[in-house]
Amino acid sequence: MNIQFSCNGCGRCCTDHHVPLTMQEAIDWCRDGGQIIVLVEAVTADSPELPPQQREHALRRSLAVPCGLMMVHVSITFAAFNAGRCRNLDQNNRCRMYARRPLVCQIYPMEINPHIPLRPHAKDCSPETWQEGPVLLQDGRLIDVELAGLIERSRQADRDEIGVKEAICQHLGIRTAAVKGEGFAAYLPQPSHMLKVMTEIWTSDAARTFAAQEWELHVPPPGPGVALSASGAKVSTILREGCVYLPLAR
Repeated sequence: MNIQFSCNGCGRCCTDHHVPLTMQEAIDWCRDGGQIIVLVEAVTADSPELPPQQREHALRRSLAVPCGLMMVHVSITFAAFNAGRCRNLDQNNRCRMYARRPLVCQIYPMEINPHIPLRPHAKDCSPETWQEGPVLLQDGRLIDVELAGLIERSRQADRDEIGVKEAICQHLGIRTAAVKGEGFAAYLPQPSHMLKVMTEIWTSDAARTFAAQEWELHVPPPGPGVALSASGAKVSTILREGCVYLPLAR
């Protein structure tokens, strides 16, 4: 099946979507006056609820950390916080930072996760945007070499920067993760403090001096908390201050 796409500039993809950022993009976003939302999820090495390929992808972009009597793997996403319209959209839905927009914005509407196929009906774009324009996928295969390179850059940054993100979370007092497939533990650090901590750790060797902190898993009832506790994980049904649970839609 072939999929083509032509953006009509409606601005829907720039509204109410938290955009995952690389470390440098997150720093730049804060310097420009934006806010970062920190999204954390965790997976165990043998998570039976995940298909093998998805579990392998989750482990590649995560860091092994202690959690009670066991180890879990935390994935940490720093994303541009967009409640409503992106702060960079002008009145004509044009991006005011288009030339230096984040990688994920450049990649859209393609997916970053290699195990999530591009589904036009799942996007906010108008139906007509999928009826004309250059071909994105030909027989299910991405044919744009440059776009494929951007996707790989984003995935590689995700893998390379997880240790730095964990060290930043230590400084911010973030140590609760949600269970992958159930939801996210979400945090909104104060922007100026977030910028200070990110800059100090990203521009130094500070992250290398930190051993991974102990994490806990937030599992609201009737989630898999009993089974995880029985396996030795540190589980809490009560959220720490500053943390919000974002369940996945079912």
